[in-house]
Amino acid sequence: MTVYTPLCFRGKKILAPMVRVGTLPMRLLALDYGADIVYCEELIDIKMLQCKRVVNGKSLEVLGTVDFVAPNERIVFRTCERERHCVVFQMGSADAERALAVAKLVEGDVAGIDINMGCPKEYSTKASMGAALLSDPDKIESILTTLVKGLCKPVTCKIRILPSVEDTVNLVKRIEKTGIAAIAVHGRKKEERPQHPVHCDVIRAISEAVSIPVIANGGSHDFIKEYKDIETFQNATAASSVMVARAAMWNPSIFRKEGLFPLKKVMQDYIKYVLRYDNHYTNTKYCLCQMLREQLETPQGKKLHAAQSTQEICEVFEMADFYEETAAIFEAKKTSVEAEAEVEDDEVEDPDVIKMSVRFDKREYPPQITPKMYLLEWCRKEKHPQPVYETVQRPLDRLFCSVVTVAEQKYRSTLWDKSKKLAEQAAAIVCLRTLGVPEGKLGEGENDLINKRKREDQDHLNNRDHGEDVTEPSLKKANFIEETSDMNVPKM
Repeated sequence: MTVYTPLCFRGKKILAPMVRVGTLPMRLLALDYGADIVYCEELIDIKMLQCKRVVNGKSLEVLGTVDFVAPNERIVFRTCERERHCVVFQMGSADAERALAVAKLVEGDVAGIDINMGCPKEYSTKASMGAALLSDPDKIESILTTLVKGLCKPVTCKIRILPSVEDTVNLVKRIEKTGIAAIAVHGRKKEERPQHPVHCDVIRAISEAVSIPVIANGGSHDFIKEYKDIETFQNATAASSVMVARAAMWNPSIFRKEGLFPLKKVMQDYIKYVLRYDNHYTNTKYCLCQMLREQLETPQGKKLHAAQSTQEICEVFEMADFYEETAAIFEAKKTSVEAEAEVEDDEVEDPDVIKMSVRFDKREYPPQITPKMYLLEWCRKEKHPQPVYETVQRPLDRLFCSVVTVAEQKYRSTLWDKSKKLAEQAAAIVCLRTLGVPEGKLGEGENDLINKRKREDQDHLNNRDHGEDVTEPSLKKANFIEETSDMNVPKM
């Protein structure tokens, strides 16, 4: 049995939460270079509550990640075993119960939970989150107390300083009483920006006023240019630990005791993690642009700016061969896992189902014509009940498979699809091909269904030209629109 050791926030070098920067590749790279704790980018509670937790790959064999996926299939938060005991999940929230619900969702996959109380950007403050919370101590207390009581993992928060030292210290003392494990302090007021001096004296006053660890933040502009400067900033603020943001964004090897790596090596190391964990190319491109900074106008910088895929980004940094090797490895892993899953599927599947290896590609069909429409029309002509589709989703990769029943016979494709609609179309194709019935593909020639659709479209236009009521024809057309099941998609 694994014994959980609570995260310690004293004497630590920490990667700060940074929007669009603090994704998995950057966090892992910072850990490689010497960071003790890494914070993810701020994620909004409402968005997280819409997410589903998905283990990416059977027994973590494909990517080895745990993903929190939005309804639109976008990955909102991705993590892995390597960082599980040192990653802090930062969220934006203005509601105690929502914050707790999100924390419960991710608690088993992270080392701690943080509430952002320092972001001065409008997208955060207009929703009463971020720095807006600093003017509402009651809400701060409610959120933090609820989290501390409801979770097993440590809770922290990150604030900015208030207009006066006294008000700041009083707020932090109130925060301390909620039972949080540590507090990160960005030593600037909410209206101040990086070019303004960081107020080390205020962070020092906070450090001396409370007993919980204080994490100093905001020193990149004035202090931190290399590793030894982290300690200098810590001494200036009397803080327990230091959180590094922009200096780490520009070169995450800032955490190396031995000194900074050349930027070329850092970027190539970063890209290796991008490929290993399938990071989206737009996020990759953004992070690399932050590293290049003044070199963005060089030929390499311009090529990076023009890149429209991970493969093109790899070519910019002389990593095309590495990209091909990594892609081949992952394709082989995916194929192996899918093959194993299909064997398991076959073991539990109805042996009377007629199977065929097909996919639906809408480019092979006329506009608004699909195999499901053809199958429905054929059933009507033959006076069979309309087709019944049963669709399941495979947990290991979230792909879909559909079985269609026609005249008491079941049909399905052996290939799994990324959506319920595509899986149903593939099942319809298997049925139509087994029956020897046209499926509507381009090049099959004119047929009754397409001709019927054309006649109805022409009648619709004629009626409209004569000023007649066009509602009735549109209702007729509805008879030929695909009829789909309203049932929920079960998991296998």
